[in-house]
Amino acid sequence: MDDFRFITWKAEGATATVWLDRPPVNAVNGEMYDEIKSFFGNIRHYLPKARAVVLTGAGRHFCGGNDLAEFQTMDPSNAAKRMKAVREAFWAIYDNPIPVIAAVHGVAVGTGLAIAASCDLVVAAEGSRFALPEVNVGVMGGAKHLSRLVPQGMVRFMHYTGDLIGVEKLLPYGGILEIVPAEELLNSAQAVARSISRHSPLTLGFAKRSLNTIEFMDLKSGYEFEQGLTCELSGYSDSKEAVNAVVDGRTPVYSGR
Repeated sequence: MDDFRFITWKAEGATATVWLDRPPVNAVNGEMYDEIKSFFGNIRHYLPKARAVVLTGAGRHFCGGNDLAEFQTMDPSNAAKRMKAVREAFWAIYDNPIPVIAAVHGVAVGTGLAIAASCDLVVAAEGSRFALPEVNVGVMGGAKHLSRLVPQGMVRFMHYTGDLIGVEKLLPYGGILEIVPAEELLNSAQAVARSISRHSPLTLGFAKRSLNTIEFMDLKSGYEFEQGLTCELSGYSDSKEAVNAVVDGRTPVYSGR
C-alpha cells in the first residue's frame, strides 16, 4: 500500500514525524487501521533512513478513539474479524524495528490511548487528556495497553469510570516521559528522537526487540535473553564500530551492518 488517505509523514535525516490525519479528531475506522498496519509493518520501506520516529495527530487532538459508527454495526458475526484488524494495527507500531515516540496533544482516548501506549515513549502537551471510554459505548479493550503507562489501581479506575484524566495526574506513575507546553510538543518529541537516532539503526533494532521481549519476563530469563542478543549482535560490524569509537574517543560511523 502506497496510497494513504489517513497517514502523512515527513522524514528529516535520521528521524521522521508521522501524523494520524482523519479529521476532525483522528477517530480510527477500518480503513485507517489497515493503513496503520501497512505503514508501520513496512516502515523501512516508507522511511528507509529513519532511526527514530515521532507519531502524533494532525489538528487539535492526538486521536479521539475508534469511529463509533463501526461499533453501531458490530455484532458477534463480524466482531472477531474487526478486532483482529485493530490489534494488528497496534502490534505493527509495537513490533516495528524503529523506536516510536508518541507526541500526544488534545485527547488520546480508547484506540488513541492504545496507539500511544503501543509506542516506546510518550511525550505529552500540557492539558492533554487520556481515557478508556469503552464502558461508555459498550465495548472492551485498552486496559492492558494502559497498564504500560500506569499501575493497576489507576487502570481499574480509568476503565470502570471511562473518565478523561489530565496527563498531569498520570505523570507521577512514570509512563509519560515528560509534559511540555503545547507549542513545544513536536520540538520536544523530535529532540528525543534525535537523541535516539545517533545510535546504530541495527543496534536500535536489537534494542527494541530486546525490550519488547523482556517486558513481561522474569529477571533471570530476561537477562539471559539479553545476553543471547549480545552474542548475536557481536557478529555485526556496527557492534565493533560502537566500542572502537568509544575506545578511540571519536564519533562512530555506522553502516547498518
